[in-house]
Amino acid sequence: MYGNIHEECGVFGIYSKASGGDVAAQAYLALFALQHRGQESCGIAVCDDGVIGYHRDLGLVPEVFTPETLEKLGRGNMAIGHVRYAPSGQTKKRSNAQPLVVRHIKGTMAIAHNGNLTNAARLREGLELNGAIFHANNDAEVISYMITKARLNTGSIESAVKEAVNGIEGAYSLIVMSPKKLVAARDPHGFRPLCIGKRGGDYLVASESCALDCLGADFLRDIQPGEVIVIDENGLRTVRQGTGKPTGLCVFEFVYFARQDSVIEGVCVHEARRRAGAFLATERPVAADVVIGVPESGIDAAMGYSRASGIPHGMGFTKNRYVGRTFIQPTQRERERAVGIKLNAIASTVRGKRVVMIDDSIVRGTTTGKIVGLVRGAGAKEVHLRISAPPFRHPCYFGTDVDSADNLIAGKMSEDEICAHIGADSLGYLSSESVVKIAQESGCGFCTGCFTGEYPLPKPEKPNTDKFERKIGR
Repeated sequence: MYGNIHEECGVFGIYSKASGGDVAAQAYLALFALQHRGQESCGIAVCDDGVIGYHRDLGLVPEVFTPETLEKLGRGNMAIGHVRYAPSGQTKKRSNAQPLVVRHIKGTMAIAHNGNLTNAARLREGLELNGAIFHANNDAEVISYMITKARLNTGSIESAVKEAVNGIEGAYSLIVMSPKKLVAARDPHGFRPLCIGKRGGDYLVASESCALDCLGADFLRDIQPGEVIVIDENGLRTVRQGTGKPTGLCVFEFVYFARQDSVIEGVCVHEARRRAGAFLATERPVAADVVIGVPESGIDAAMGYSRASGIPHGMGFTKNRYVGRTFIQPTQRERERAVGIKLNAIASTVRGKRVVMIDDSIVRGTTTGKIVGLVRGAGAKEVHLRISAPPFRHPCYFGTDVDSADNLIAGKMSEDEICAHIGADSLGYLSSESVVKIAQESGCGFCTGCFTGEYPLPKPEKPNTDKFERKIGR
């Protein structure tokens, strides 16, 4: 998938008993591992003996954090980090970069959030009517006001977080850092992943286990939906019990968002994608000579399709790994232009052959058509496109940048019409019944709203592109 669907954020936190540690450098490495979850902006906040300093900016992790920048952040015993991708229709703004650092009457805190609050517009309006002043248009600022408001009536940061999350609705995987504690929370439906690791006396919290692996930490467990945990000098403890397995985990985490080597709710993402390909081969078979996958997630699904169908698997594309994702800009014209620079078909694999090409989704259809054209241009006799997820027909309200339904090709065209539009010989999607089985051993319930229109929670009261937009003169 190139420049179409994006997960908005990745979060990380570390608590070390040893003061003066290189927690900023470790947060940097973790964010590098989570870069796939957001390429618009990033940031790190460090706590050194109760003093919180931070740096955040637009750009990729290695662009924002030079060795000099990390050195200026200093050393400490706690740090949190964040990577972000802007939703459709939002202008890139440095003010929306996280972690958000807030100084209030009870002290200082830093907050990193992944997800989307469905009642954020109403909460923000109420806060503004009571004198709150907002500088950004992200949910983290709303949550920070909720926490600081609760902190006035409670004796601890964990009590304030517990009270605040009782008033927010939607998706959130949240890490809050106070001068002495790290607090993490996950929404009651478990829309977004969040897990805990340990390395010696250090505790780590991350959106995905791949961030723990890169730091040599042992995976302990997933944070349960609805759970609030605290990490401090006494170790790790749960201050609000979870509800068990997620009932609304975004199934697209397994299809596309998460890194192949991550484990979510006990399931390896790579294996889930191979299983999606196997289901696809059973549901949408075709006579062909070779199966190829569109990097990256399509490759795993292609392996599964090949094994289940008996059609040989081949390397169909080479990817230019020196073109950063920031190269792909929000406009459709720039997305199309980028395809040929980032990706090229390997002619020796496809020339004169009937090709099954596996990708994870079709959004608008134009970019997919360009990729089909690359394979045809390399000499393929036939190109049969298979998609390892159902068609996108509905927007997402819980933290995924799925565009307005008006811009989703599957909402406007039939399968045959889409096939003709992208120039393929045939087209087949994975069914909604099978997509929830690709990680069946997790025991989770999944959100498939962008495919089916059926959501675990009611839609937002104001589901516009920018939910915080205000009319002039209001």
